[in-house]
Amino acid sequence: MKKMAALLAAVCAVLIGFSGCGKKDAPSASGSKGKVTLTVWESVNGPDEFIRQAGLAYTKTHPNVEIEFVNVEVGDAAGQIALDGPAGFGPDLFAAPHDKLGELVTGGHVVETVNPAEVSKEVLGTCSQALTYEGKMFGYPISAETYALFYNKDLISENDVPKTWESLAEWVKIFNIRNPRKSGFIMDVGSGYYTIIFTTSENNRLFGSFGTDTTKSYLNNAAAVKGMKFFQSLHSIIDVPASDLSTAVCDAAFQSGNAAMYITGLWNVKSFEDAGINFGVAPLPALPGEENPAASFSGIRAMFVSSYTDHSEEAADFARFLLTPEMQQLRFNLTGAMPSIDTNVNSKYMAGFLKQLEFAFPMPSIPEMSAFWDTMDNASKNIWDGADVQKELDACNAAIIK
Repeated sequence: MKKMAALLAAVCAVLIGFSGCGKKDAPSASGSKGKVTLTVWESVNGPDEFIRQAGLAYTKTHPNVEIEFVNVEVGDAAGQIALDGPAGFGPDLFAAPHDKLGELVTGGHVVETVNPAEVSKEVLGTCSQALTYEGKMFGYPISAETYALFYNKDLISENDVPKTWESLAEWVKIFNIRNPRKSGFIMDVGSGYYTIIFTTSENNRLFGSFGTDTTKSYLNNAAAVKGMKFFQSLHSIIDVPASDLSTAVCDAAFQSGNAAMYITGLWNVKSFEDAGINFGVAPLPALPGEENPAASFSGIRAMFVSSYTDHSEEAADFARFLLTPEMQQLRFNLTGAMPSIDTNVNSKYMAGFLKQLEFAFPMPSIPEMSAFWDTMDNASKNIWDGADVQKELDACNAAIIK
């Protein structure tokens, strides 16, 4: 029996030597690793095709690595990784907005960026800042975004595009009287992503100047209340309840040529072009008492390496590959997304977005940000429909800061 046990132990030792470490792929005789399939979560309608084409390009130079796209929408990824990752069904790499960073890090779902100093040099400064949490960088920024003022050149001339919100309101009043079946201006009034701009006068910023103050939201101070009261006054030029001003409704109005001005982002450029709309893009109007364009949210879409992957090295390398000029150009061509690196793309609309980006600020990435969205969305809808501004913003602050 002792001889048999010794023999079995020797056989197991040999087998372990051949099997490598854990679930890692064993090196082949040539020194390269065995076949690796990286599962990547991304959204459809453009980003999916980007991952597929980028994956094929990567496999040409890394024949042992295959990229598998799985549809998990970017807004759902942070919640889904918390369920699927620990259960062993998660991805190796997934796309998520940077404002989910704090939630992902504190949950232990992502690993740090490999060679963060080098990555920071390659990407735009706002991108590396947005992906830094408590002094450490996580993820790889694959695109940047903000929104701006789209205008239909067949309904408003470039010279008439308002520079201030007061002048926008005056122009729209006249336009609406002359064009009863069209809208001079339209926006999703129930989305905090857009309505945040009205809280930003006097350099007021969500969670403070650096977006890290967890003691208060800065959504119910004097500057924010003043701005949201002005926002509420715009109901006089868009006499429609918040429930009828969703993003889908607004998209359709501008795309059909029935709105002169609309706040949206690069993601809509292709659909508006395909619809034959003759449009331009300008920075947002300045808030009352301000000179510069109103401050918008800037967002970073990042690829995060899952902490549950067995292939973190390969996943990080593929994420880094997505930052190359060739891949950034490909992503722009397929999705219209603003590159995360300093590279030229052929778009007559980019100047308007870049100008607005000068006055944008990154969405905070602290965990408290997860409570902002539904809370601010609901407050915005209520305020638009006539609720007391101070009470709504006080309740908003109380729900976020607990």
